[in-house]
Amino acid sequence: MIPKVSIIIPFYNCSYVNQAIQSCLNQTYKNIEIIVVDDGSTLFTEKLDPFRKKIKYIRKENGGTATALNLGIRTATGEYFAWLSSDDCFLSEKIAKQMKFMLNHKADVSFTNYDYIDKDNNISLPFVGKRFSNVKEIYQDFFDVNPVNGCTVIMKKKIFDHIGYFNPDLLYTHDYDMWFRLLLNGYKMHYLDESLTRFRSHEESGTKKFQPQIKKEITAVKSYHHPRLREYIKHLN
Repeated sequence: MIPKVSIIIPFYNCSYVNQAIQSCLNQTYKNIEIIVVDDGSTLFTEKLDPFRKKIKYIRKENGGTATALNLGIRTATGEYFAWLSSDDCFLSEKIAKQMKFMLNHKADVSFTNYDYIDKDNNISLPFVGKRFSNVKEIYQDFFDVNPVNGCTVIMKKKIFDHIGYFNPDLLYTHDYDMWFRLLLNGYKMHYLDESLTRFRSHEESGTKKFQPQIKKEITAVKSYHHPRLREYIKHLN
């Protein structure tokens, strides 16, 4: 039996949520569960109606993406965790290719590259992320940017029992903080050099609307984790 992968889709007033769900249903890897966590939406909930029998649906009061992810993780029954933003999409072979890669490399965590798409699903920029040839390159890149798009990650769910859940106090950089915690607790992030996720760039995206707040959080996360990561890297073989 192939391991089950739980895909968690946090949803808040997003008109693209039906496309995100459909991309999960289109996966060639069949042992999945799709958990949509409605973070108090007041708009576009009707887009969920065609999928009600094919997903697990959880509604909660609005608390931010980290709280939605954490509730989804606690509900998940899969051995592995994947995250898809409600305005993004997976390619149909994303889970199958990445799980094969992880099992072959005995990896607890992996991430891939991704493409930018516009509001009409046209690829505006392919292979957006940096490409890595070894784990040490990934560590070094964390001193400059967040090199990991959260929606490209698959990881073993039991890791959260070890290092904790996403920090709900970080509204925009809970993923960046999580990747630091993974590395600092000895988990290698394996990179698969394929573009398997479509990241949507549009005017309503949080990435565009909240740039000042995001920059402030990034500075705080870097200030906290960078000294620890420098010390950790010194002791790497």
